[in-house]
Amino acid sequence: MKTHITALKISFALVTVTWLAACGVIRDESINNDLYSMIEESTFVDLTHAFDPNIPHWHGFQPSERKTLYTHEQHGFFVEEFTHVGQWGTHVDPPGHFFSGMRLVDDIALEEMVMPLVVIDVHEKVKANPDYQLTMDDIRQWEKTHGSIPKGAFVAMRTDWWKRWPSQEAMMNKDEKGIKHYPGWSLDVLEYLYEEREITASGHEPTDTDPGVSTSKNDYSLEAYILKRNHYQIELMKNLDKVPESGALVIATWPKVKDGSGFPARVFAIVPPRF
Repeated sequence: MKTHITALKISFALVTVTWLAACGVIRDESINNDLYSMIEESTFVDLTHAFDPNIPHWHGFQPSERKTLYTHEQHGFFVEEFTHVGQWGTHVDPPGHFFSGMRLVDDIALEEMVMPLVVIDVHEKVKANPDYQLTMDDIRQWEKTHGSIPKGAFVAMRTDWWKRWPSQEAMMNKDEKGIKHYPGWSLDVLEYLYEEREITASGHEPTDTDPGVSTSKNDYSLEAYILKRNHYQIELMKNLDKVPESGALVIATWPKVKDGSGFPARVFAIVPPRF
């Protein structure tokens, strides 16, 4: 428990002091040198897929389009036009994605984008059972090892499903009847995390919060639970196998689209030294 709390303090200090130094509030050279030493010693891990027109996506969406409008050769600069749904690639789902009148992309506070990262690793269980759903035993085991999940955390479910990218077929993993088979969350776990541990947000590697066998029946009740509680989530994450289960900081951010129902996100982790 002391381990991840100490790491969080280091990480938050790193982000805060970086901002203060950039604003000119901190001018002490020794502090700046210490800060940049911390940055150099930390590891930055990208948790975001690059997107293009043919990436895995929800079955109801069309592939994105990408058109060149201006070129270096003809115009002296390069500009492209992108057409895609908000829920494209690694993306944010705000509460208003499901519920009218609730917060949208531009309503998410900056304070909700910088969080302690908690990774629940169930990739071996998913390897044995692609329909696996996160259980309270998984959460209890994490807390037995690392201490209580901190308030305000971002909890990510590691399944290694991201390694099936960029194949739509492998990500959906349909059987001969067209039923999808990929892992998901469970209601008792989400209730515990959001109501008792008071986490800020959660994320996962597959296309959905709910397992494939549920979404095959158009059941998205687990995602609805998160969004109805006025929280956001991140879908289609990657590289959760490259960050520690505890001790890192996660930054989840995206363009500020006015009244946006969702948008591709850039999510990354900062792992302090010695983790």
